Amino acid sequence: MTGLETLIGCLYPEAKDEVLQRIEQLKKQYPLNNSERVLSEKDVILITYGDGILKKGKSPLQALKQFCDTYLKESISAVHVLPCFPYSSDDGFSVIDYYKINSDLGSWEDIDQLAENFDLMFDAVVNHMSKQSDWFKSFLNGDAPYHEYFVTANPELDYSTVVRPRALPLLHRYNAKKGKVHIWTTFSEDQVDLNYKNTEVFLQVLDILLYYVSKGARFIRLDAIAFVWKEIGTTCIHLPETHLVIQAYRKVLDSVAPSTILITETNVPHEENISYFGNGLNEAHMVYNFTLPPLLALSVHQENVDILFKWAKRLEQNGNTCFFNFTASHDGVGVRPLQGIVPPSEIEVLAEKALEHGGFVSYKDNGDGTQSPYELNCNYLDLVTHPSADDTLRINRFLLTQSVMLCMPGVPGVYYHSILGSMNDRKGALDSGINRRINRKKLDFDGLAKILEAKVNFKAKVFSLYSQMLQVRRGEPLFNPYGKAEYYDNNGVFIIERKVGGKRLFCLHNFSSKPIRIEPMDKEAKVLFSAQEDNPWVLEAFGFQWLKK
Repeated sequence: MTGLETLIGCLYPEAKDEVLQRIEQLKKQYPLNNSERVLSEKDVILITYGDGILKKGKSPLQALKQFCDTYLKESISAVHVLPCFPYSSDDGFSVIDYYKINSDLGSWEDIDQLAENFDLMFDAVVNHMSKQSDWFKSFLNGDAPYHEYFVTANPELDYSTVVRPRALPLLHRYNAKKGKVHIWTTFSEDQVDLNYKNTEVFLQVLDILLYYVSKGARFIRLDAIAFVWKEIGTTCIHLPETHLVIQAYRKVLDSVAPSTILITETNVPHEENISYFGNGLNEAHMVYNFTLPPLLALSVHQENVDILFKWAKRLEQNGNTCFFNFTASHDGVGVRPLQGIVPPSEIEVLAEKALEHGGFVSYKDNGDGTQSPYELNCNYLDLVTHPSADDTLRINRFLLTQSVMLCMPGVPGVYYHSILGSMNDRKGALDSGINRRINRKKLDFDGLAKILEAKVNFKAKVFSLYSQMLQVRRGEPLFNPYGKAEYYDNNGVFIIERKVGGKRLFCLHNFSSKPIRIEPMDKEAKVLFSAQEDNPWVLEAFGFQWLKK
């Protein structure tokens, strides 16, 4: 395995010795827990904003802690608090200060209290930061060491090869002390890209990662990490140097805090996405399984598991890494990961479904003057079921997709609006002009408590069944995230088999609107979990069951 000295020598050959020396100084600055903890079936991560749950008399982070302690303590093990730092736009992803907690959310003390019962996941939004940050202001003023912290660019050059995640200008002009300057802005005019060719930036970001670990982060999400290294004339995505940067950070963290899990967020086609596993030991511990959400939605609408089955059969597992499985998050459902798996016409069909069900579609530039769907902005429950459909049908179709996600090898990430049975917040999206806010509504703790405790309404039914699934899953060792899986298509039923030794677990999923009976794969298997009548090997329309021998 490549050593840190070699990695730094490849990235910064002229400054290798100085960078290595400063890395050692940083490691001494953060005396971290050097014990290792392995992921298990008990790991389930709730994805939420720091102010996703609000309660009078409490800071949002305190309200979140109370909600998790009261309703989720048996269902989840960790909380991914989406960017909780001071910010200027993009609902947190334009960070002003990496070292402070947004005072509107609470304090580091609130974070510490949340960590009493749950592991924590923080965002390292380190491809870019806010133009309102002190770093960028100092950059514009020419102050050291910030005078080369951001990527400057010549607008006269050809940038047509650059892969764009947004239909927005790549460069924006800013007024610096020395005159007008053009800065690389992968995502927006307010989000200015950091310059990783500068060793000071590399070291500063390492300091941020170590700081987050010192503050209780077991999981660190490397946001938009695929774009961090720029070279004119290339795609400026997934460049070799990008992988070297991740490998170097992983090397340092492994040496001082081996329990830390790095998760890369790269919403790209599947083969590109899994490149961030590296050799299984040197890059991401987990990568987001971005192909799963749109593929599950497409399979439900088509009532066909052929493509899902073929894709799942190709998934590779090496025992050292695993997927971060999810269906919904603060973002929409990306469709780029379907490229090469389904024809463009199928992606268009899914985009039309999102629109029909009250959602929106965001587009990206293709570099040739055309645009194509990039992301479906729609609550996941509303994406897979029509909002006017029968409640029972909606719950069945939605929980079917969640069951597949929970049964596949990997660690599940559950968005707070998913477990709470939320629907599209079109008003929030339209009022703000931000499509993604269709799935970011803030919820009142007291009102939510009344709904959940009533137990008979739609949201309470979703929450109850989802919570039961999670609790059963967390208690079953066969769901170990590193365990292997076999996939079968039996009469249109998508089957995930997990086994260790003589123990076998069959997760059956009927993507059809008709009941299906299949021949038992093991007559001794008993129902472990089912949202329907306990009739093994018989599945209702859009039904699922977990059977264990």
